[in-house]
Amino acid sequence: MNKRDRAIIDDLERFRCMSRDDIADIHFRNVSNSITAANRTLLRLYRLGKIDRSTEFQPFVYFPAGNSIRKDSQKIPHFLELVRVYRDMLAFAKPTRFNVEVKYAKGLAEPDIFSVWKGSPLFIEVQRSKYSERQINDKIARYEALYQSKLVFDEPWQPTSKKVFPTVLILSKTRYAIKSDNFTIIQAESIADFVRMVEPKEKPVAPIKLAGGIKLKIG
Repeated sequence: MNKRDRAIIDDLERFRCMSRDDIADIHFRNVSNSITAANRTLLRLYRLGKIDRSTEFQPFVYFPAGNSIRKDSQKIPHFLELVRVYRDMLAFAKPTRFNVEVKYAKGLAEPDIFSVWKGSPLFIEVQRSKYSERQINDKIARYEALYQSKLVFDEPWQPTSKKVFPTVLILSKTRYAIKSDNFTIIQAESIADFVRMVEPKEKPVAPIKLAGGIKLKIG
């Protein structure tokens, strides 16, 4: 296998699954005909038994070999949404860290994504269905419990000068009446919407404070 083959397999293991178009955009974006090149590579890896696939989706969805996800799992659309967030971030800058479904301990928040993007740590919740008031408050309460646990402050990505708790970014079309005195919560419809909120404007506006006072720089 070549370097690109290994990178595709590594991403399938990280994201759990990816569509053909995801793989083409991430790993073949500099190729003149990215879709054809992706199809050729994925077919070869599939025939070699290095990856698995489901033909129930169009385009096909690919998995790491020996994966435990059922081909009809209800989690597949959710995982594909997480890949979409990664692709949307790549359009601006490549994250230095991007971890899917982060788990700490029972009763604590389980972020869909942890990312360090342009120097700013983010916990990202990708919420495509509408939460009830009780559900969203329970989610924030779990982040508060995670903050109080101080587990995050021992992470290797932490700045040496000051320990920070990541900004909680909720990607949803629904706006919720939520806040925290311990960490920043930002609600946006998409990564592009988030960027519009934090990037400098021509006219002075009140700055959005990210984790630890870190300013997200785009571009």
